[in-house]
Amino acid sequence: MGRCPVCNNRFDPADVKVLEDREDAYLIYIRCRHCQSSIVAVVTAGILGVTSIGLITDLDSEEIMKFKDSRQISSDEVIDLHQLLRQKRTIKEWLK
Repeated sequence: MGRCPVCNNRFDPADVKVLEDREDAYLIYIRCRHCQSSIVAVVTAGILGVTSIGLITDLDSEEIMKFKDSRQISSDEVIDLHQLLRQKRTIKEWLK
């Protein structure tokens, strides 16, 4: 993960923020100085070497920490919300 997946510019090591570490795994956040894209990744070190899984996000590091331990949304909840929105009800009405 030495380069931004959006603009291909090199990341500066100062751009990498470790949000959390557990044993041999790290949750990291990188914001590209050039294009302002953000990447969140899990980096692990094991017997076979270092592995990373990352994704581009529009969240900032504080939002990632806020939502990382939230409960999963079920597929039924997604379908319920979709059906509610198809009825052209506003979310404000739904939350009452």
